[in-house]
Amino acid sequence: MIKILSRLMGATALVGLLLTPVTSALSQSTEASSSDMIMEANDNKDGMQMPEGMMGTVVRLGDLELSGAFTRAMPPRAISGGGFVTITNTGTEDDRLVSAASSAAEFVETHIMSMDGEVMKMQSRPDGFVIPAGETLELKPGGKHLMFINVREQFVEGEEVMVMLTFEHAGTIHLKLPVAPIGASAMNMN
Repeated sequence: MIKILSRLMGATALVGLLLTPVTSALSQSTEASSSDMIMEANDNKDGMQMPEGMMGTVVRLGDLELSGAFTRAMPPRAISGGGFVTITNTGTEDDRLVSAASSAAEFVETHIMSMDGEVMKMQSRPDGFVIPAGETLELKPGGKHLMFINVREQFVEGEEVMVMLTFEHAGTIHLKLPVAPIGASAMNMN
């Protein structure tokens, strides 16, 4: 399994992914503050939701609030990257993240990473992720996340990657994911 992931992601990216739980525990978490901006996503002429960006903001799409979106810079030769965002369902009905897409990669999948002893397991979740009513889904390093597969160009720190998320009830939204440093556990909000 490690050999397959190493070939898919590149050895350096795999090491970064394996060390994510360690770096997550050692780094400070970034919490949204009360001064964060809350904005409604605006409809464009195609009916898609297109907020300007995510860093330091909460974006609303129907009953969903999306915050803390980011991705990470990629090491040389890596062909896959992760995408992360926190999604809170303020409604009374469950919703589901059903798909993701981006022009930055051949395809984007919903994934989950877990450790079974010393063995890392990466699994695609073709049915997406449920966001229960009144609860929060965290797509984060070392857990549930978006997987950008066969990226067209390496993600570079300081740039942005666009991703389109489609939800069962709330609809579709385009998000800009700021690119954090390699191995970051959250986007630096300073």
